[in-house]
Amino acid sequence: MKQSEKLEEKKRYKIWQNNHEAIIAMVTILVIAGWFNVFSSTFVMAERDYSSPYYFLFRHMFSTLLGIVACLIAANVDYHKWRSWITPVTGLIILALAFVLLFGVAINGSKRWITLPFFSVQPAEFAKMCSIMLAGYYLSFRNTYGKEINIINRQYGIITAMALLVYLEPDMGTACIVIGIPALMMVVGGLKWRKLKWLIIFGLIALGLMCYMQPYRMQRIMVTYDPWPYAQDKGYQTVRSLTSIGSGGWFGMGIGQGLSKYDYLPEAHTDFAFAVFSQEMGFIVVLAVLFVYAAFCRYTSNIARQANDSYGQFLGIGILLLIGGQAVANLFMVSGMFPVVGVPLPFISYGGSSLIMSLFAVGILINISRQTQRLREKQYIAQLLRQENKIKRPVLRRVK
Repeated sequence: MKQSEKLEEKKRYKIWQNNHEAIIAMVTILVIAGWFNVFSSTFVMAERDYSSPYYFLFRHMFSTLLGIVACLIAANVDYHKWRSWITPVTGLIILALAFVLLFGVAINGSKRWITLPFFSVQPAEFAKMCSIMLAGYYLSFRNTYGKEINIINRQYGIITAMALLVYLEPDMGTACIVIGIPALMMVVGGLKWRKLKWLIIFGLIALGLMCYMQPYRMQRIMVTYDPWPYAQDKGYQTVRSLTSIGSGGWFGMGIGQGLSKYDYLPEAHTDFAFAVFSQEMGFIVVLAVLFVYAAFCRYTSNIARQANDSYGQFLGIGILLLIGGQAVANLFMVSGMFPVVGVPLPFISYGGSSLIMSLFAVGILINISRQTQRLREKQYIAQLLRQENKIKRPVLRRVK
């Protein structure tokens, strides 16, 4: 049997031929679920405010198209090139964040968006991926050359500056993601305990200052686990979210039949999209979606673990923390187990910048997985050739 035939036979009995095929399948399911949920949660508001029930759905589908283009570009660009492009990319992100503070559109008291002819861009979403690339650049360099990780360095200083600009919008939830994921990557990368304790101390001090400067944040934390006495005040969103989830039962009210969209639940199509989804689809479908997220995290961890080099490993870890971490944070927030913060549910919540950024991150995962697969196939074929050469090699007997 030839080497290529043996390789094909080895692949034949697998559900997924490789990790990135599984990732593509999981993301496709989640994106389609997002289409249904965006339409169902917005058609009443869209008809009332924009005279078309499909207004938000069409915008979301246009963002999906842009996200697919970004995903294809990232999937076909060697992920090592992002390491050499990180300086201009970071510069553009910082300029965009500064532009938002000066000239951005204010919505609900926050300046987060740059308005373009056909859609709005939220630079803070792209700062998340930029911070992962910067952290991956620093950590892979230290790992490759066997150097110890320092909590104070140039790359993390830039990340902190980006997080500060996001915080000033104000957007505390996104700012915590911009700085928090690189910090976790540092811990995964092998940060020594004597430095880790300082990182924890700095983090707690920063969190305390943010709560002190804006007292409503501490109030949100205090009412998280008992929002019912504050159902008309600080616990309003949490109570409405829990009521929506509970009213879905086992099989849900049906697509489009939920009541949360009728101004009952604030931000029903963005931060609290999962509450609407739970009400209309029910517990069984919710479990299936949770399984898809878990499978996505599992295959993403496989890609990170099997990557050819430390840069690919750290990028994979960062993307896992970004998408998986946001999913966990959003689900905990919607179910009343976490304070209300502005964290969308990846692929399902309405939000063009978040969707484009998430699909771009998936494209990088695909590229890492492809390069890993190619190297492994070459190594496998080389091993088969060595084995065949041993068999075919003539045995020379010693003649007395």
